Amino acid sequence: MLKLISVKKIFGADLIKVSFLNGIAVFIKMIAAFVSMKAIAILSKDFPGGGPAAIALVGQLNNFTTILLSVCNGGITTGMTRYIAEYSKSPKKNQLFLGTGFWITTVLSGLTGLILIIGAGYWSEIILKSSQFKLIFYVFGATIVMYAYNTLLIAVINGFKEYKKYVIANVIGSIVGLLFTIILSYRFGTYGALIALVTYQSVVFLLTLPLVRSSKWFQIGSFTKKFSKLAVLRLSHYSLMAIVTAAVMPVAQLVIRNYIIAHSKVGGIGGNLNQAGLWESINRISNMYLMVFATSLGVYYLPRLTELRTQRELRQEVFSVYKLVVPFLLLFTAALYLGRNIIIHVLFTGQFEGMDNLFAFQLLGDFIKMSGWILAYIMTAKSMTRIFITMEFVSSISQVLFSIFFFNLYGTFGATIGYCCSHALYLVCMIFIFRKMLFSNPASAGNQKNNYKTN
Repeated sequence: MLKLISVKKIFGADLIKVSFLNGIAVFIKMIAAFVSMKAIAILSKDFPGGGPAAIALVGQLNNFTTILLSVCNGGITTGMTRYIAEYSKSPKKNQLFLGTGFWITTVLSGLTGLILIIGAGYWSEIILKSSQFKLIFYVFGATIVMYAYNTLLIAVINGFKEYKKYVIANVIGSIVGLLFTIILSYRFGTYGALIALVTYQSVVFLLTLPLVRSSKWFQIGSFTKKFSKLAVLRLSHYSLMAIVTAAVMPVAQLVIRNYIIAHSKVGGIGGNLNQAGLWESINRISNMYLMVFATSLGVYYLPRLTELRTQRELRQEVFSVYKLVVPFLLLFTAALYLGRNIIIHVLFTGQFEGMDNLFAFQLLGDFIKMSGWILAYIMTAKSMTRIFITMEFVSSISQVLFSIFFFNLYGTFGATIGYCCSHALYLVCMIFIFRKMLFSNPASAGNQKNNYKTN
């Protein structure tokens, strides 16, 4: 039986090095995101509804770009990282994945870009509620190939374990995104903020490319090898989970945000967007600080779960993580709630004071969400693909239904109640799925192997 890794091993040199470097990237990304929100809030006075309305549109476009990026790279980034890492010492084998990944990305992103350009007017009306933003979709369609290439390169860098370059590439992306947002928002207001969102990743590709040219593995010819059916088959095992993860929740958020815009009783497009902007802003706060928790768990917890083979080991590991994370998360969310007025004025402007009553159920939902995630990592570690995908749909659909139901009763405040309820349902489902592991007698479980089937 594998023994639980000791504290010394957990905090070994390699883990500390990777965690520290990754922590730098996550911290800079979080700060850049907060500063970008502040810049948009201040510099978007040109739009009806002001800063909150602009944040709502940025949220709309951000969800849309997330969905498209998952489509235009075929959801292969996780698989690319995995197989490049496995065959990093075998140039012939890793070139199969480099070439196949390149052609998948080229074809799908090219088709996606064409659809964006042809339907620019339609997408402008559907996503941003006005035909005045057609140019944004023309620009996005013309540059999305570089956007997808940048994502592919970063996945490959990660696979080759070039952690310094991986962190540098992510830091460059955060800084360039911040600079683009500030400069273009200052020059063009809300329009500039939206242009920045669809262009900065493409520009980052031009900076990531010279970063990897010095790598021993980088050869242009490796990316233009023939398409490998075997590589496609192996990458496809990761594609479905990746696409579902990347696309389902953004779609749910688009539906909720559109419902708030269409049914808000504040009045006028500016007022409706204002309410959607307040909801988007509280979600962005959640996303940023939960990203820190999720990233920290991903460094040690996910690989550790992959190693464990018995119910008893899984149970011990899960409970040890709960004992570490839950108290800290309780203190952190309590501090956020108590300091919510300060947070609103530091991160946003006085126009966002209506967010004050959104914090309670949002933060409670965050706590429940993180509690569910700790169990959900088992599904990823054990490749429980069908259950994982089912739960992603359950989570997304329930959030839409609960949010709309409570919005109709309590307005924007009700949408945060729906968020909390959906994650409570998700946590209950996780507890049910892993009930044998959670509630089994540790002594009787002994060396019993886990019975979580992989797909």
